[in-house]
Amino acid sequence: MRGALALLLGMEGDIEVVAQVATGDAIVDTVLLHRPDVALLDIELPGMSGLDAAAALREQAPDCRVLILTTFGRPGYLRRAMEAGAAGFLVKDGPVEELAEAIRRVLTGETVVDPALAAAALSAGPSPLTARECDVLKASVDGATVADIAGRLHLSESTVRNYLSSAIGKTGTRNRAEAVREARQQGWL
Repeated sequence: MRGALALLLGMEGDIEVVAQVATGDAIVDTVLLHRPDVALLDIELPGMSGLDAAAALREQAPDCRVLILTTFGRPGYLRRAMEAGAAGFLVKDGPVEELAEAIRRVLTGETVVDPALAAAALSAGPSPLTARECDVLKASVDGATVADIAGRLHLSESTVRNYLSSAIGKTGTRNRAEAVREARQQGWL
């Protein structure tokens, strides 16, 4: 899909695609090398997420505007993208002409957000999870034991259990696997 988008955007007379990367880990270095005006990022990428890359770009390449284009139109992701410094957030189901226009608008300093997603994000409110609860849920994704999570995060096992219990309660789920699934579905992780 990345190649097809690059080809279609390259057909626009005023847009030049200067680079493409396959992993999130390559985004910052590529932006620093090519100095694009706008970086078009997905959220879920191998290595670093597009949200983490957006935050890194805000620090290391503040002149580069970030536009998130994703399949995952979740209110929590929109909120996190804006907090990371993204100038726009669109869902991939629109025509390329709308994407090209969004790139132009972001370049002029506007913030561009999918209207339906903006309304959903406003009604959803912020994530109820603390940063540490998110860390513990992320560390438990691969089926890790409480002891494994405690070791990874340099916490005691009882502290990990407390964070997991709190996250399960806040997500209204029955166990940590459901809590992870719900937090991802909401875009909180």
